[in-house]
Amino acid sequence: MATDESVVIDGTPVVPGVAYAPLLAVHQDVPAEAISAFDAGLTVDEAVATYETAADTVAQRLAARSAASSGHAADLLSATAGIARDSGLRSAVRTRLEAGDDLPAALGSAIEEFVTTFTRLGGVMAERVTDLRDVERRLTAEIVGAPEPGVPDPARPSVLVAVDLAPADTAGLDPASVVALVTERGGPTSHTAIISRQLGIPCVVAASGIMGVKDGTMVLVDGAAGTITVAPPEAAAREQAAAEERLRRELASWSGPGATRDGHRVRLLANVHDGVSARAAAQAPVEGVGLFRTEICFLDESVEPPVEVQTEAYAEVLDAFGPERPVVIRTLDAGSDKPLAFANQADEDNPALGVRGLRLAGVNPGLLDRQLEAIRAAARSTGTTPRVMAPMVATVAEARGFADKVHALGLEAGVMIEVPSAAILARRLLEFVDFLSIGTNDLTQYTMAADRTAGSLAHLTDPWQPAVLTLVSIAAEAGRRADRSVGVCGEAAADPDLAAVLVGMGVTSLSMAPAAVAGVGRRLSRSTMQACEEAATAALGTADPVEARAAARAILEI
Repeated sequence: MATDESVVIDGTPVVPGVAYAPLLAVHQDVPAEAISAFDAGLTVDEAVATYETAADTVAQRLAARSAASSGHAADLLSATAGIARDSGLRSAVRTRLEAGDDLPAALGSAIEEFVTTFTRLGGVMAERVTDLRDVERRLTAEIVGAPEPGVPDPARPSVLVAVDLAPADTAGLDPASVVALVTERGGPTSHTAIISRQLGIPCVVAASGIMGVKDGTMVLVDGAAGTITVAPPEAAAREQAAAEERLRRELASWSGPGATRDGHRVRLLANVHDGVSARAAAQAPVEGVGLFRTEICFLDESVEPPVEVQTEAYAEVLDAFGPERPVVIRTLDAGSDKPLAFANQADEDNPALGVRGLRLAGVNPGLLDRQLEAIRAAARSTGTTPRVMAPMVATVAEARGFADKVHALGLEAGVMIEVPSAAILARRLLEFVDFLSIGTNDLTQYTMAADRTAGSLAHLTDPWQPAVLTLVSIAAEAGRRADRSVGVCGEAAADPDLAAVLVGMGVTSLSMAPAAVAGVGRRLSRSTMQACEEAATAALGTADPVEARAAARAILEI
């Protein structure tokens, strides 16, 4: 698409916001001439030694970036460094070398084996294919002596576009120089999307054709509409960008609490995963934590951490918010796409539909019991009263069994609504649990039977899908009738317009990345509860997510 004519490319909206700047493409391949010039006259042992040196260098670079980052980005960089050091990958490379491949070819074949495995696993494991490809490029460049691939340093504020972006690419982005992100692949819950929300950078994914636009072309990105206008009329584009800047200044002064214009209170909460992210989130205008992802604390552990170690990790988060701002702790959401060496089940034919989340307690009840023991100990040591919820609950019996365990410890028990059966049974679940929390990422994936990491299915994994909204409304209505709280902790909560729709359905709290709180709070403060309810009704009556967005906005913008 080497043209200067004004055209619009449609994608999937992820992070709202407007940016007008020149396009800067990320080209991540190692030059073919560098690979072809590589001296293949190495013995197997020499090639393995060369590989190990390269792997150590790449891993150290990634680890250094991890140490300089925080939150989700730091965890992802650390995990990517682990891929570079992985002994299984090294063994696969040696096997290929012994079969006669030269080193770059052996590395490529070994990575392909892992790609096939990760793709079969699906979910977030399939999303790690981007990380595998990233590690392959970095290792190859180091082996053949080429410059390290990655994001170029923008000479001026730019819209960064790529086929896809690995965590190592996005983690170090400076919002002052990268004013928007656009990818051809990826979905609304990809790593790129999550880090964009952390940074507050407008983001659009699944924008087919964006890599055909030549570098330096001025583009206008609308993260709320999911559009990229190539070579737009300059005056109109600059006015939209100026309006966005005025909005940013307004958001910077928003201090909460969450409420509609006519005073209907909505608790705005933070998603966190360790003490560092909790202390950072505690500085934001949030009323507590709606989702503490405990499994993220232990991604690098090969054996189950002792109760004392778990207690310390949980206490860090509870301490950051104190007794006045409650924390909702999710028990280990391991299995399938969240690889915990001490929890995952081996050799499952379909891990995404296998033993994950609360189902692990069925095969290893001690795992849950010890975690609950650690949570109670952390609560006592910090003088706080956390709420505890279980992931991947599908039946009333599961909810009742979990609630009995948590209530025995004197704590409130909740379950996540992530599968359609839980939404349908919400009223009956609330006979045993104290609250519900809707995880829209998985709920969308399971409702639409579409892998949320597949860019080609981004239109199906859009949380504005009317079928997903219908299930959310069923759960919210169950909470309203039972006078119990029903929150949303999936990425949908960070979309200001969708947040208003969720509130209109009866959702009582919204949990998100701290950077998204002001935008959501502002949207609610400019809308009445009646408008939110009318927007919810309008969205539920549509046939697809595009119509749902448009119908809701038509009411909310009045």
